[in-house]
Amino acid sequence: MLDIKWIRENSGILDKSLQNRNHEPMADEILAIDAEKRSVMNEVQTKQARRNEVASLIAKAKKEKSDSSSLEQESSEIKKSLQELTVKEEELTSKLNNILSTLPNIPLDDVPVGKDETANVCVRVVGEPRKFDFTPKPHYDLGEGLGMMDFENASKISGSRFTIMYDGLARLERALHSFMIDTHVKEFGYKEVMVPFLVKSESMFGTGQLPKFKEDAFCTTDERWLIPTAEVPLTNIVRDEIVPVEKLPMRITAYSACFRSEAGSAGRDTRGMIRNHQFTKVELVSIVHPDEGEKELERMTSAAENILKKLGLAYRVMLLSSGDMGFSARKTYDLEVWIPSESTYREISSCSLCGQFQARRMNARYKGNGEKGYVATLNGSGLAIGRTMVAILENYQDENGNIRIPEVLVPYMNGITELKNGN
Repeated sequence: MLDIKWIRENSGILDKSLQNRNHEPMADEILAIDAEKRSVMNEVQTKQARRNEVASLIAKAKKEKSDSSSLEQESSEIKKSLQELTVKEEELTSKLNNILSTLPNIPLDDVPVGKDETANVCVRVVGEPRKFDFTPKPHYDLGEGLGMMDFENASKISGSRFTIMYDGLARLERALHSFMIDTHVKEFGYKEVMVPFLVKSESMFGTGQLPKFKEDAFCTTDERWLIPTAEVPLTNIVRDEIVPVEKLPMRITAYSACFRSEAGSAGRDTRGMIRNHQFTKVELVSIVHPDEGEKELERMTSAAENILKKLGLAYRVMLLSSGDMGFSARKTYDLEVWIPSESTYREISSCSLCGQFQARRMNARYKGNGEKGYVATLNGSGLAIGRTMVAILENYQDENGNIRIPEVLVPYMNGITELKNGN
């Protein structure tokens, strides 16, 4: 959430930022509500002071046994007026907070300006896409050909956009999440966490999923939400906390199932595992001093890239434009892996710096060394496991539809080096 004090001093920057993020200008409306609210607050303070003064005068009049009826009438009128003003102040506060809660974060100065992904900037390309001497098959044909990927029964059980995996592919999923967690813990100092997959509305609000993206999530009958990413429970660990500055940075990681309604993706990626309602992911979250945010973003992105390098997958790093970034982000790098059947790169990770935006929503602060304030938060995929499996299946296939296991995963696969019928 944006700071109202900052908005008062930077209304032009706010409107320019909103325009760059495909949002209508809001500064004038916000400042008008804020001015009315502050006027009401000033009136409340004035009347409270007069109420206290009248109370003293009434007490004095009664002590002197003089007529206090006019003062008592004034006191009654002040009480009624204060009740009305308090209601009005609460209404204005709610109205202001409702608007502020739907405003996206302010992009950093080096974020390219653009309306959508066409304005994204390629930062680097790593690795060469594999050249095939046969036509590579898509992952869903490979998985079904192996007898290890089942969309028909998944649809029967749960509906569209779900997948069942058997045998070697089920093991590969387990191998990948263990490999990713081990790498982030051992090489990058993240602390492994096991998180709840159901969270309260306050947690979804804290990381920016509510209220704006309510339709993209699944909610239970008792108002708990299935997590769209482990970013939600991981980041909310510091909600309503004051973190001693000496404990920063906090780097935590979790493997979890993720659930998304894909409300706006009708007709997109309807086959396969690219865009399912349920998928698994290893998430990275950092809680840092606000001065360290940009440096930490580079570090986090490097950690995610390291997984792709170890798996031998070609990828590129994209700096997202102002119009393509997520709601809570100030700056985002997308990692896109090469998908042979589509002859293109597809997103496999997003690493975002949110600055103090989520921390204000969560009231997550730090204190120490003579200073205090809101922490900065970052999150990233390290990686999306389903999409990693897609990339491995397609990039490591042979002309017979068998899949070679990347060398780094063989120990996690109990020595299995190839997936083929019978595994």
